Amino acid sequence: MIAQLTGISEWQNGRIAGGQEGSHCNSVIELGGVRRVAEVKIQEGESIESALRRFKRKVQQEDIIKDIKKHSFYLKPGDKRRAKQALARKRNRKKLRREIE
Repeated sequence: MIAQLTGISEWQNGRIAGGQEGSHCNSVIELGGVRRVAEVKIQEGESIESALRRFKRKVQQEDIIKDIKKHSFYLKPGDKRRAKQALARKRNRKKLRREIE
């Protein structure tokens, strides 16, 4: 699942063997000339499941999935501005709600 979402060629091609030291999986995403990389090295004796768990956490922390979704379709400049203003209004309402409590 994560291999298809992030384009991990090592997982798709089956080049990673469980527990081999020096094996690694990485995700390279190019968005508008910006290159995002998430890489996890598999330690000796580590299971594929734990390496995949670490990889998923790293992808989530680096917001790679969020960037992919954000760039998956074109937003006109006016729509982008309106969305940005709506998020600002939402943040301000949340901030006011916290101050009241």
